[in-house]
Amino acid sequence: MAAEGGGETRFPPPPPISGRQLSRGGSRATNGKGQRGSRAGSGPMGRQRRRVWGEAGGAGAAVPVRRAQCARAAERGGMRAAHGLWAALALLLLPAGSRALRDGECEVCVTFLGRFYQSLKDNDVEFTPASIEKELLKSCKEAKGKENRLCYYVGATSDAATKIINEVSKPMSHHIPVEKICEKLKKKDSQICELKYDKQIDLSTADLRKLRVKELRRILDDWGEACKGCAEKSDFIRRIHELMPKYAPRAAGARSDL
Repeated sequence: MAAEGGGETRFPPPPPISGRQLSRGGSRATNGKGQRGSRAGSGPMGRQRRRVWGEAGGAGAAVPVRRAQCARAAERGGMRAAHGLWAALALLLLPAGSRALRDGECEVCVTFLGRFYQSLKDNDVEFTPASIEKELLKSCKEAKGKENRLCYYVGATSDAATKIINEVSKPMSHHIPVEKICEKLKKKDSQICELKYDKQIDLSTADLRKLRVKELRRILDDWGEACKGCAEKSDFIRRIHELMPKYAPRAAGARSDL
């Protein structure tokens, strides 16, 4: 603006620029003529920065966003660390020497108790320790061979020396898997898991004369029979021939020496 009287020409000073405008790169600063300058960062990269930082808050808006991201990352890291800590603690709390049964281990225990557990469900027996113990005593009265020996070890026979039948009835009342029950029984008496079923003899084709007396006696034991007065191998063979039609009718029908 020219001064009155033809003096020196003076222009008004430019308006002041705020700190916020400076932080945004002078996006709304005016030039010397009072006109608004172009928005800083108006290109593709500038638009991307504005989307991240926020149009309204400028650089200041990025601070809470970054803090929130860091907090979420820390929370995820803390959860992973907590899971790892609990897993390590669980391993430390396991009893010494505790491990799952191998395939085929405790076969008599697992097979017998598995069949017994299924019979309880089929007969709608109440799953209480007292009811299970009562039914187990009944089943053990009919058990023969290695299964009868298992009943003896857990105290479910009249002549048992020890009584740990509650180690079966109590966990089974809570539907604990029979493998876990047998694993615990093994710690009480290692003989329980040493029991194995004898190899089955195919009576339809087996040559009884080639079997040992022990094997012939076992056939009769499996049938719940005895051979009173038998002294020779031929006596056991004759007794088996007599009883085979009753206990193994199919095998008896397939043999030609009966």
